[in-house]
Amino acid sequence: MRAKSPSESRTVMTDMVLPSETNPLNNLFGGELLARMDRAASIAARRHSRRITVTASVNHVAFNRSVPLGSVVTVEASVSRAFRTSMEIYIDVWMEDRFTGERTKANEAIYTFVAVDDTGIPTEVPPLEPETDQEKERFAAALRRKQLSLVLAGKMKPSDASELKALFTS
Repeated sequence: MRAKSPSESRTVMTDMVLPSETNPLNNLFGGELLARMDRAASIAARRHSRRITVTASVNHVAFNRSVPLGSVVTVEASVSRAFRTSMEIYIDVWMEDRFTGERTKANEAIYTFVAVDDTGIPTEVPPLEPETDQEKERFAAALRRKQLSLVLAGKMKPSDASELKALFTS
């Protein structure tokens, strides 16, 4: 299976925050942003695997800034690491000030998707070869997050982390 670069999965979705999508403070509902991030991540996972993909987990979400009514919001997603059947998707959310056009990073998230066949059985995905410094950093961090997740779930002992690293890097 040919390795792919994160840029091959890159997905960019841009939309405006409308009144029906805001809370009483006229900021984008968190749930609305989660849905937008999930859609972008799903597309990125499908581009990488060329399979049906399902959300396995939302590993991290940081709502660092409110996104006000009328803002232009851009969700950028790409695969940060591919494991055997799962993919970690890193998502950056940018907002554009409606008056100045200044673009600011508002939020970020990390989702995990699993590729499945037509019957819903997990299927292997291509490996990932990061190219840029940022892609390499996210790639390395994804393994540490996977190891921590397995330790916290009781599926791996902390001392086994080095064995897991060897398994995923070979």
